[in-house]
Amino acid sequence: MKVRSSTLARCFWRSLFIQATWNRRGLQNLGFAYCIEPALRDLYPDPEAHREALRRHIGFFNCHPYTAAAILGGAIFHEARTAEGTEPPTASLAYKQTLQGPLAALGDGFFWTALRPLFGALAALGALVIGWPAIVAALVLYNLIHLVLRIGLFRDGYLKGDAMIGDIARLSLPLVAERLRAAGAVLCGLSGGLLLARGVGHFSIVPAAIAAGAAALGYWALGRGARLLPTMYAVILAVTSLALVASRWYGSS
Repeated sequence: MKVRSSTLARCFWRSLFIQATWNRRGLQNLGFAYCIEPALRDLYPDPEAHREALRRHIGFFNCHPYTAAAILGGAIFHEARTAEGTEPPTASLAYKQTLQGPLAALGDGFFWTALRPLFGALAALGALVIGWPAIVAALVLYNLIHLVLRIGLFRDGYLKGDAMIGDIARLSLPLVAERLRAAGAVLCGLSGGLLLARGVGHFSIVPAAIAAGAAALGYWALGRGARLLPTMYAVILAVTSLALVASRWYGSS
């Protein structure tokens, strides 16, 4: 039994607001039930069957809001087979419970600690070079990337169900995240160097050396397991402080 394309579009649209009803008891449970409800209405025309299916998805649920799209699509995949009578009603619940933890960790590691900081650093550097249009461009590009990934995860989950796991593994998101973190550290170093040079008032070998040293130190710390955001903040704070000190020193000399 298939779900109409227009219904799938409604489910995905609702998934963008999965955390709107976040609560301490079930976390994203009400949001997930809201997302899947249009598909359940298609699959279970009988009002009592629809209520029973919806009741199944009121239980605890918590995942990264982006990667939750894969679970939503897969849950619809299993509910379609339950409606056909080829799977038990517990199939979609088992799918959700099995994947919510791993996909939460995957989403946190890729989006929150790699992709978003990278574009934050890119926006900061771009703002120093060309101004506010760089910030807008970074926001647009970040949201384009994450929306394309969310749509792909949702579609893959709906079409393949459990087989979607292999597709996610082939994306190698943890490896990509490591490279994005390294790139973010470099961008922070460049931003710090530019900020330092502006604080001094002109470019010289001293601010360039300080910026390069701060970037190298941050990269070294990340390579030895330091947390990304504290390291980035420390590098930026150190370079900014040095910029102020150097600016006063050059101003008095």
